[in-house]
Amino acid sequence: MKTAFAIEAGSTTAPLGFRAAAFRAGIKESRTRDDLALLVSDVSAAAAGVFTTNRVQAAPVRYCRRLLVRQTHVRAVLINAGNANACTGPQGDRDAAKMARAASRSLRLPHNEVLVCSTGTIGIPLPMPRIEAAMPALVARLSRDGTAAANAILTTDKVAKTGAVRLTADGKDIVIGGMAKGSGMIAPNMATMLAFITTDAAARPAALRRALRRATQLSFNRITVDGDESTNDTVLLLANGMAGNRPLDERHPDWPRFQAALNALTLDLAKKIVRDGEGATKFVTVRVCGAASPVDAQRAARAVAQSLLVKTSWFGGDPNWGRLMAALGYSGARIAEERIEIRFDGQAAVRRGRALGAATAEELAAVLRRPEFVVEIRLGLGSAACELYTCDCSEEYVRINAEYMT
Repeated sequence: MKTAFAIEAGSTTAPLGFRAAAFRAGIKESRTRDDLALLVSDVSAAAAGVFTTNRVQAAPVRYCRRLLVRQTHVRAVLINAGNANACTGPQGDRDAAKMARAASRSLRLPHNEVLVCSTGTIGIPLPMPRIEAAMPALVARLSRDGTAAANAILTTDKVAKTGAVRLTADGKDIVIGGMAKGSGMIAPNMATMLAFITTDAAARPAALRRALRRATQLSFNRITVDGDESTNDTVLLLANGMAGNRPLDERHPDWPRFQAALNALTLDLAKKIVRDGEGATKFVTVRVCGAASPVDAQRAARAVAQSLLVKTSWFGGDPNWGRLMAALGYSGARIAEERIEIRFDGQAAVRRGRALGAATAEELAAVLRRPEFVVEIRLGLGSAACELYTCDCSEEYVRINAEYMT
């Protein structure tokens, strides 16, 4: 029996009591797309957040961190795209607070019930007059359709990333919905990525925070596009309790079902980020097993998944397994070269640290022409394992990032 079922075309407004809106305020240099999004709960919602571990943190990250230390419930999240409000000094902190106040005035809420997030170019002050002027129209557009909001938070993304799942707790139908953005600067270590998760479940705030950390560790922290960790990474989870269940925590019999559903949704959103990686043509699962410790398994997987030499060989369809061996060697993980085995979609490439022959290379090249494949690395030193999700690196990635500010 499944613990949760996917909802077709679901998003952050799929759970009861959530509305969203989008508006074009002219924040992005190209002013043809919406660049402000607003997510609102009709009632007070328990809130949890996970943020970037980058020591250079954007003003909205600092704002949300401080607010969620002081209180456990909020009503709304205001998001802008096109400007990260990062490395903007004291003015950036003032502008993050102004964003919250502008939204709270139009929503007629206390300003400390509004969280704010930003994504886009670093180092440029926010055009606050445009944001403040847009708020009445943005609030007027609030509806149960989350499509426009999911598109408004995008930057270099090509597609919106949304999803929702349904489960039961205390015999009540519960929905968890979400939207995310991210395409480049992705190496979350909670990349530029934002994710907003909503649920109509009732949950105790402390348990909600633990649930989000667990889900993030298994999803957004298991993806990489280019190895760069952003200044703005934020994942927020709001639970408004409108489903009518008893508050969930680890002692509730339906807690494992809720955690599993949250894990499934965040992993789905995380994989969508990788599939939309800047210039990506291939989705690759890197699976390391037989490591001496969980830390070693993660080190080995991340070294392979983030290696530019490896990722460019995948783009070219070149089964250059030597690059994987080199990455394993500098990963910091304990390895024994003579024990390593490497497979591509089950096709053996390396056994006992050595190649298997020219005929095998032709078969491996055919695997690498597929749009999706699994790289399995067996270290032969223990029982620890780790799975990461990544993509190839193409000329298009270079072009996008070479021209990002010009």
